[in-house]
Formats: sequence, structure tokens, C-alpha cells
Amino acid sequence: MATRHEEIADELRRAIDREEYTVGSRLPAETELAAHYGVSRGTVRQAVAALTAEGLIGSRQGARRVVLASRRSQSFAELRSFAQWARAMGREATGRVVAQEYLPATAQDAARLQLREGARVLHVLRVRGLDGEPVLVERTVYADWISPAVEAIDPYAPSVTQLLYDSTGLVFAYGEHVIDAVAASAQDAELLGIRRTSPLLRVRRVTTTREGRPVEWSDDRYRSDAVSFSVHNSIDNNALARKTAE
Repeated sequence: MATRHEEIADELRRAIDREEYTVGSRLPAETELAAHYGVSRGTVRQAVAALTAEGLIGSRQGARRVVLASRRSQSFAELRSFAQWARAMGREATGRVVAQEYLPATAQDAARLQLREGARVLHVLRVRGLDGEPVLVERTVYADWISPAVEAIDPYAPSVTQLLYDSTGLVFAYGEHVIDAVAASAQDAELLGIRRTSPLLRVRRVTTTREGRPVEWSDDRYRSDAVSFSVHNSIDNNALARKTAE
């Protein structure tokens, strides 16, 4: 039989799924939740801790909890980080920075990040894994205003999104994605442990804050034998979802 804090955690999960609390919004204060459910603040803290461990909400000292994701299947209408998606699938996400350097923003960088050409931006080459197996190469360019915070992150951190939230309060709220197929380059092949020219799924994305300020743009290349994308259509919805390959 579920304990009271488990019941409350499940009710909060469902509320997030129903978008009563949308991504980027704040949960009510502990005192409000305690009064609503008729329990002590300690019971509420236990429920909230469970959601924090699942990556659904962020935890910062002295601040109300912010919703970071929901449990629904990964949709590009609902922005979710690689680590959050992996955790929701019951998998362990890993990360490793292969290289990073500051470079002047190109015309493409400036257009995508809404910066002046020549601004100092951070380029990061990162390999992501599921349960220790490399499945994704990310080539990301970060806007000048967030680059110092990204540079300070542990190169083996599994979730950049969570650590940026912890250190700066930044919430990735919106993203635009373009998806196609490419052949693995020599560098892709070496980093992913596959043959050169093997097929990869490429996602080019620009991610912004809730206010629409660009944070990053990235060229992400997934091993096609490890990750796939599915589209579920209806008259009201056309959501593209990411899932592990079967």
C-alpha cells in the first residue's frame, strides 16, 4: 500500500502531465501543498524529493521548485533534455566533453543565437551515452551570456540542463528542431564506435528561454540502431517523439 507521500507525489506527477503546472512554472510553496493535502511539510518534502530525483522538478536552496519536464513520452512540443528523457525511460545517461573552445560567432551563429557577428561563443563537442554505451554526438554552440556557466560544468556531467538550472536558475523552455539523416563522419565514427558512413539521425536545434532568448544551437547525431523517432498524428496533435530503437 502506498504511503501518503507516495500518493502526493503521484498526484503531482499527474498534475504536471495535465499541464496544471507547465514546464518552467513553479510549484506552490510547501506550506500551500501541506494545507492542500492536509499533511505536514515533512510529508510534502518527501513527495517533492521523489519528483526531484526523477528530474521532473528542479531543486535550488531557498527557492520554490520549478517544473523541468513531465513523464509523457518525449515530444518535441515538450522540451526535455537527453538526461531527463533517459531517466524517464529507466536508463542511465552519461556525458563526456571531448573538446570545448571559445570562437568568434559566425554569421550562422549570430543569426541562430541573436548575437552580433564576432561575439565570443563557446563551442562544445560532447558524447552522450545510455547505460555507458555511446549513442549521441552533440556539437553545441552556446550564447556568450551563458558560456561561462557552461564552461564551469564538470566535463563528465550527465545533465548540463540540470546543472545550469542549479547554478543560474536557467530553464530551457522552447526548442526548434530540424531532423534528417546523414552519414557518419570519421570523427562521428570514432566517437560512437561505428563504421564511417554509417547512417545517423541528425537533429539540428535551437533552444531558448521562456522569454524566447536563445541559449544554444546544436547539431546532434544519434546512432540509428540505438535511438529512433516516432510521429503520432491526430486532428489536434502532431507530436514527434523520441524513443529507444527496438
